[in-house]
Amino acid sequence: MNIYKKLVNNSLIFAVGNLGTKLLIFFLVPLYTFYLTEKEFGMVDLLTTTLSFLIPIFTLSVFDSVLRFAMDEKYDKQAVLSNSLIIIIIGFFLLISLYPLFVHILPFNNYMFYFYTIVLLQAINTTLTQYVRAIGMVKLFAGSGIVNAFILLVSNILFLMVFHMGIVGYLVSLIIANMVSCVFVITLGKIQYDFSTRKLNMILVKEMLIYSVPLIPNALMWWIMGLSDRYIITYYMGLGANGIYAVANKIPGVLNIINSIFFQAWQISAIEEVNSKSKSKFFSNVFNVFSTLMLLSTSFFLIFLKKIADILVSNNFPEVWRYIPFLLLGVVFSSFSGFLGTNYIAAKKTRGVFKTSAIGAIVNIVINLLLVPVIGINGASLGTMLSFLIIWILRVKDTKKFVDLQINSLKIITMIAIISVQIYILYIELSIEYLLQIALFLIMMLVNFSEIKEIVNKILNIIKKKYYRSREM
Repeated sequence: MNIYKKLVNNSLIFAVGNLGTKLLIFFLVPLYTFYLTEKEFGMVDLLTTTLSFLIPIFTLSVFDSVLRFAMDEKYDKQAVLSNSLIIIIIGFFLLISLYPLFVHILPFNNYMFYFYTIVLLQAINTTLTQYVRAIGMVKLFAGSGIVNAFILLVSNILFLMVFHMGIVGYLVSLIIANMVSCVFVITLGKIQYDFSTRKLNMILVKEMLIYSVPLIPNALMWWIMGLSDRYIITYYMGLGANGIYAVANKIPGVLNIINSIFFQAWQISAIEEVNSKSKSKFFSNVFNVFSTLMLLSTSFFLIFLKKIADILVSNNFPEVWRYIPFLLLGVVFSSFSGFLGTNYIAAKKTRGVFKTSAIGAIVNIVINLLLVPVIGINGASLGTMLSFLIIWILRVKDTKKFVDLQINSLKIITMIAIISVQIYILYIELSIEYLLQIALFLIMMLVNFSEIKEIVNKILNIIKKKYYRSREM
């Protein structure tokens, strides 16, 4: 199959799974803001972000190895899965041994049972879903996301709206959603037959950890950029302000839908084409299309930002929209740096991922410490945006040794400039704001007219072929 066609095909499959998943989660925001106070939402945000920090450490980030090694024909796929799960279980018991310390230092000591349960289930669920994606069960991978989101939605409605369980209801919903997702993947993927303690292979474990361990510091850097925002805001402004910032971070999730749909398909294509002679041209073409799509989506989202915030967020979280524009650009630059980060993954040179992320994390902390005390929550939003921008620029230069990426810099700079004007118009609140936003978006469309036409035609051709094939059958 043509490499572009395969990428589009996989993207469409992941789109089906992710659109339902992400939209369901996105529409949970009004539920959270109505049934949780600013302080409660700030607390659960700290807990879930701390989870993201600890899971890579105590699992040695081994689930990152699963996709790469299970896709490699040189390795026994069942051994990859079995050794990964054994490492996760060992890591979990080490985490339990630190319980006396965590009770004293973490700000959510009343919820430690839920904390530990979510750690284990999320680690296992991530490993299982990465495994089915690696062995070609992309539809099952996409389906597991839908199941997870649907169960999360139902559980949240039940425990927050009906039983009014507050923070506990939120955490129990996460537990149930992850548990059902694991059972779903194991049952339909028949993964229980792929796991065996007899497959324990220390040579394979060593190879997988050589690959995954350098990704741990990278995961920590992403945590620093995420969790440091929360703790710095909480320190200077309190849990309530962190709750507002947490809600502001939820809304750019719409833009993250596009990124996650593409990224899941792109990882597979990047690994498969790592030794191709034409990979530089392939990577360049895909990046230029992807960057156009992300920036156009950002411009379109800014037109309706205030209306979306009014609809989704309760009055308990006033003027949340003010903290979203820079977070949207943060998602854009994060997606760009993630695209380039795949080059390190495909080439099995994961140390470069850490180096660039470390610099970005330092920048993020410095900006947070300088700006949050002065301009408040938007200081953290600016820090997030600038740190991801720097990571992307660094990776453009650093990954040239793997892929010579030809980026249409002038067009990207033009689009970012137009988006910057849109953000400025949002803050000065003109009476003709809406018309100006639409006009600027149309200018963005004209700048990218040829690329948009080409993308639409390719997708329509693939859909038409699939339709006619299904009718012939």
